[in-house]
Amino acid sequence: MLLRQRSPSAPLAVGKAEEREESASQAVESRRATPAVLVRQCLSCIRYREIFLLQGAPLLGAAFAMGEASADRIGALLVFAAASVLLVAHIFTLNDWAGMDADLNDANKIDRVFATKSISRESIRRLWIALLMLSLALFSPLGLRPLAIALAIATLSFFYSRPWSPAKGVPILGSALHLGGGVLHFLLGFSLFGAVDERGMTLALFFGLTFAAGHLNQEVRDFDGDVRNQIKTNAVTFGKTPTFIAGLVVFTFAYAQLVVLAASGIIPGWLSGLALFYLLHLYWSLKVLAGGLSFQRVRRFQARYRAIYAVIGAAMLAALVISHGPRG
Repeated sequence: MLLRQRSPSAPLAVGKAEEREESASQAVESRRATPAVLVRQCLSCIRYREIFLLQGAPLLGAAFAMGEASADRIGALLVFAAASVLLVAHIFTLNDWAGMDADLNDANKIDRVFATKSISRESIRRLWIALLMLSLALFSPLGLRPLAIALAIATLSFFYSRPWSPAKGVPILGSALHLGGGVLHFLLGFSLFGAVDERGMTLALFFGLTFAAGHLNQEVRDFDGDVRNQIKTNAVTFGKTPTFIAGLVVFTFAYAQLVVLAASGIIPGWLSGLALFYLLHLYWSLKVLAGGLSFQRVRRFQARYRAIYAVIGAAMLAALVISHGPRG
């Protein structure tokens, strides 16, 4: 299955992309950069903002399982945070390496492609391997459970992004991997201080649903580039509007899961009030639908609902701090 072919309907864009890729390759070959320069160039391609954004689930997972704080647990949490950052950095770098050709043929992504910054694909391949190895090295002393889950996350990422027949281009499967990935990211942190149990799985489902719903919106946002590159995402296969509505439905289940968590006593009851953010989420969703699902509109919408989930995460963390605070 050829999922990353360049569309014959856009020869001008393809030509420009090929010229930029060729010139970038020539620049790499002709330039004998020192190791320090090469490292700085590679690190400049890492998507730091998105990497740190995705630390919410694993860190909240660790917070829910941590219990009373101690010097040993705080030390383990710091090592875990570094390992988690490296793992997610590996995921994004692998995705960029595997999707280079498609990104060069996408007007919304071409400016951030490493090949346009005189960095070779081989250098980025070495970078994602190094990031993974460093991450696993830090996870190893934290126990078998976090290490096994980290390996599972890396495996899902590989199947999603691999250059030949990536799961990204298989409708439904890409969303299923994101659902599983969201669950595993939370359990990665939860497993740091204890075994995964029913409470952990119930909490993890909330994060898995939000992760899967966000992925559907991302596919809608990237629709034009995926069509050009013949990548059969849900949005390309079923249409932008149905996929966006599917994302809204999955988000609805996530807000409902928040209420279930509060009703079952897994989180404090007052946190169920956070589900009222759904009304704002729904309003923004309908507004985007009415205005058209363009790249810019969907990206602004993503920034808005991510702010909502940042507030929800902060409220969960505050509830944990209060529950473990000094008692009179």
